[in-house]
Amino acid sequence: MQKFIAAAIVVALGAGLYFYFGGSSPASKAATGPQGAPVVTADAGLKDVAVNFRTIGNVQPYTTVSVKSRVDGQVLAVAFQEGQIVKKGDLLFTIDPRPFEADLKQAEAALARDKALLEKAKLDLTRYTELAKKDYAPKQQLDQAIANAASAAATVKSDEAAVEHARLQVAYSAIRSPIQGRTGNILIQLGNVVKANDTVSLVVINQTQPIYVTFAVPERNLPDIKRRMTEGTLLVDALPQGDTGAPVQGELTFVNNTVDTNTGTIQMKATFANQPERLTPGQSVNVTLTLANKAQAVVIPSEAVQIGPNGQFVYVVKQDMTVEQRPVVTGVNEGGMTVIESGVEAGEKVVREGQLRLVPGAKVRLQG
Repeated sequence: MQKFIAAAIVVALGAGLYFYFGGSSPASKAATGPQGAPVVTADAGLKDVAVNFRTIGNVQPYTTVSVKSRVDGQVLAVAFQEGQIVKKGDLLFTIDPRPFEADLKQAEAALARDKALLEKAKLDLTRYTELAKKDYAPKQQLDQAIANAASAAATVKSDEAAVEHARLQVAYSAIRSPIQGRTGNILIQLGNVVKANDTVSLVVINQTQPIYVTFAVPERNLPDIKRRMTEGTLLVDALPQGDTGAPVQGELTFVNNTVDTNTGTIQMKATFANQPERLTPGQSVNVTLTLANKAQAVVIPSEAVQIGPNGQFVYVVKQDMTVEQRPVVTGVNEGGMTVIESGVEAGEKVVREGQLRLVPGAKVRLQG
């Protein structure tokens, strides 16, 4: 009996070892054999890609004017609303013109009087000239007549200047907009007395069509920007922060003549037509400066690019469904796609998901 039990145990152990060390059926081997690591792939494609520089900018008015009075007087009327768009020459304020009108009338009266005196002096000069020719008048009287005529003529010129000055004072009593733009707060209200060229402005007007966007660029980008400016216009897109619409497009029009040594950047300006007024002075905007357009560049999804000890690389799926780890040189990143300068050709299949399971030469199976 003991011999029978021992034999049964040996048989059982032998069967267990058979199945444990691979004594399964061919069907079982096929089911549990290596099938490859699951990965998601994408084909490298060709696409026209813009080479861009992105930064944060600030909107500035094209022109800013602080409107001040050029005469002393009381504000009698305000002819606009705060925040209104005014055209060049539009009436803004009226200063009491009556004192200046009175001065003008006085100057005109003095001019009329002195013109009459000038006519008399001219007649005297003509008369004494004829008498002197006949020796009926001494030369001294002729000299006096000449001096009187010249003095009267000079007085008339002075009076004409006084009249012109008085007319300017009357004109200055009607304060008009020197530019087209949008008005700000009214800083001097109706009824107040203002002084000529006072430190306080009546209103500030900003020209917003066109308008500037200023931004800073690292000095290392300056040579490339200057070179591309000589080749043509550089386009600039601006999108106000929080705005979900399409960017506003303008063009680069100004590069400062000095690099800021504290920041290592240089200021630039782009000009925008700003119609309609989506850009407001003082606003922060996302700026995209388009440096060039790269035609038919090889692009792959950005998540396919990995970083290893020797730099950037991608896994390329070969025809035998194994992967090759290939080093790449990348270019710009645009819209989730990365330009590949070298390392991958158009049409090749790259792994975009599942790289953590892979080693060079690993078998893969495609998913998704």
